[in-house]
Amino acid sequence: MRAFGFKEINGDIVELDLPCPEPGEGEVLIRVSHAGVNFAEVQHRRGDFGAPEPTGDVPGLEAAGAVAAVGPGVRGFGIGDQVTAYLPAFGGYAEYVVAPAAFTYPVGDLDPVVAAGAPTVLTTAYGLLVGAGRLAAGDTVLIHAAAGGVGTAAVQLAKALGAGQVIGTVGSADKVAYAKEFGYDEVVVRDGFAEQVRELTGGRGVDLVLDSVGGSTRADSLGVLAVFGRLAAFGDAGNHPDLTLAVRPLWKSNQLVGGFNIGDLARRAPELVTRFARAALDLVAAKQVRIDVTEVLPLPDAGVALDGLAAGTSRGKLVLRA
Repeated sequence: MRAFGFKEINGDIVELDLPCPEPGEGEVLIRVSHAGVNFAEVQHRRGDFGAPEPTGDVPGLEAAGAVAAVGPGVRGFGIGDQVTAYLPAFGGYAEYVVAPAAFTYPVGDLDPVVAAGAPTVLTTAYGLLVGAGRLAAGDTVLIHAAAGGVGTAAVQLAKALGAGQVIGTVGSADKVAYAKEFGYDEVVVRDGFAEQVRELTGGRGVDLVLDSVGGSTRADSLGVLAVFGRLAAFGDAGNHPDLTLAVRPLWKSNQLVGGFNIGDLARRAPELVTRFARAALDLVAAKQVRIDVTEVLPLPDAGVALDGLAAGTSRGKLVLRA
């Protein structure tokens, strides 16, 4: 089986010749037509999840295509069904991949290119808002990395779920107009965002911050939280040292800090992954949310896609064509 992956931390993405996987209990085998690209795959490559196997690790948390085989105990899927899947064990940058049936979803009329970019981004954005963020009607929300895959989905989901004002930050001014296309009330450049957010909220602050940037952005976000405001972390795009937060200032200021990690959720509460994904996909089907695939690259260019994501030069969602 043809696949693309890396054999050393921060190594080049190279072609690998691997055996075709077989579905086990509760799994389906997908012949991949398209694979989504996510920042977690940048982290995978840079060694955040450990060293790769000697035969190479294949990134890829999302894949769309046709069901090629089903494992024991699987119901509701037939050979040839068009599906998209979240892949907690990675592996999407390949001709075939095995996915848990619980995290595999029929695509209906959805374009397979768009479908490939949906399972991780949508589940993460919905889980951040509803699970970690406890979004309530009328809440003011601040979303960092507003022009990225999660950022462009999260603002639409937040509005669909009843949020009030939604503010976004971007890393450079050239991304402001793009991010605003998705429904942000205001988008500001991240440098110096805290003062601008306080002005935009009349000094009240925001009820919820979604942060994938980390470092000083995460620390400064605490200063714009309203009473009982929540900060939900879900990544570390800048690869910054972790923050050390004392509890007493949070207690004294009526602030809450938490996070969302889809991998942990898949292990400990898989039913929530399924629920969040299906709820978000329903909003896509109802045309209340769209996934903006800005570039489709051939699978051998997976390294190019990851380099762009790591450099912060990409917008929207990147997808690979198998």
